[in-house]
Amino acid sequence: MQQALDRYFHISERGSTVGTEVRGGLVTFFAMAYIIILNPLILGTTEDITGQALGGARVAAVTALAAGAMTILFGLFARYPFGIATGLGINTLVAVTLVATEGLTWPEAMGLVVIDGIIIVLLAVSGFRVAVFNAIPRELKAAMGVGIGLFIAMIGLVDSGFVRRIPDAAGTTVPVGLGINGSIASWPTFVFVCGLIICGVLVARNTRGGLFIGIVVTTVIGMIVEALTGAGPSFVDGKPNPTGWSLAVPTLPDSIGGMPDLSLVGAVDLVGAFSRIGVLSASLLVFTLVLANFFDAMGTMTALGKQGGLVDEDGNLPDMKRALIVEGTGAIIGGGVSASSNTVYIDSAAGIADGARTGLANVVTGVLFLAAMFLTPLYSIVPIEAAAPVLVVVGALMMAQIKDIDFSTFSIALPAFLMIVVMPFTYSIANGIGVGFIAYVLMALASGKAKQVHWLLWLISALFLVYFAVDPIMSAI
Repeated sequence: MQQALDRYFHISERGSTVGTEVRGGLVTFFAMAYIIILNPLILGTTEDITGQALGGARVAAVTALAAGAMTILFGLFARYPFGIATGLGINTLVAVTLVATEGLTWPEAMGLVVIDGIIIVLLAVSGFRVAVFNAIPRELKAAMGVGIGLFIAMIGLVDSGFVRRIPDAAGTTVPVGLGINGSIASWPTFVFVCGLIICGVLVARNTRGGLFIGIVVTTVIGMIVEALTGAGPSFVDGKPNPTGWSLAVPTLPDSIGGMPDLSLVGAVDLVGAFSRIGVLSASLLVFTLVLANFFDAMGTMTALGKQGGLVDEDGNLPDMKRALIVEGTGAIIGGGVSASSNTVYIDSAAGIADGARTGLANVVTGVLFLAAMFLTPLYSIVPIEAAAPVLVVVGALMMAQIKDIDFSTFSIALPAFLMIVVMPFTYSIANGIGVGFIAYVLMALASGKAKQVHWLLWLISALFLVYFAVDPIMSAI
């Protein structure tokens, strides 16, 4: 059995073991599991034009279902350790823009997500996605990895409360600050700091399974702290509690689990949006979804592949086409079950940092997501403050890719820099890639090197200009 697994997933060939892959899959799950709690908060409470809301429990169930199914499929067919789940940013776009602003019903909005997935798959099958990927200069591929590293570190710092948004009413122009009023004033953030130190030390000492150990130990610390302090959740009776836990509260659950509600599966209307808001408006919304999905996944797979040493000398993943086809299916599946588009998760970097190198790790992660449908109370013991230290540590590891960028050539330095900083500052991988591409072609044009830029980069940059201007275009229509 073990030899069959080794041959199919190329475990020994990639310098790994079955045990390492299992452990890496566990780490990736714990780094990603927050989406089962967060996605219902984004999708579950927004009412559509008919007054219908998806409901938190139903969204949690289909979020785990889609993540489990897609992560396993990607592991079996693409054979890379890249977990897949509902894409953050895209789910907000669906809830805020498609439903709340454009007035679509939830089935109509999810229908556009399914159409987006079909287009993404066709682009992958045609080879267009791979062609675009191969046209990107090596320096910009490295910048993607660095920018994504900063992005996930930023996510960890914000989710833990170590970095917080400062309200406009505070009378300052500073957008973010350290903790509460410049200090670590909450117990959950204190637990995050302890976890960051633990994970950092374990990685520095090359401890096998260090990140997984760090998550477990930090969770235990969190449970002890909660028992002694009673910090509670970040919202109590609908009112904010700044010193509370961001999502899950680390306490022993009242029950182990129960049957999931999967009534949202198949609740999709593929054509309703076109009749409700018009063909042109609906097409622009699909275009926005496609561009966001297209480059989020491409940038993430580039960064994860480089981190795991899975790419060739040009920064390309072997069998990239197959991986992109499977990944594109995530939008179809995600829309089909009303969980929103599913895509490759940068949080998979946690499992890769702990040794995962093959699709076997994905199978482990996917099985845990499927189990989470039945064991929601059990997995919710782990607070985001226990997983956030892993994201920060992995962000630090991914910064090593900056050495591949030639900052002495400004026509490269500026696009790379913009790509790196725009990702964390706008909380979007696609935004960073788009700004970097546009800056790259403009700098090449200004420096007389326009002919050296692949025509696909000119095309993609033009599409990104439309992407960034989609709101005024929609208003004009």
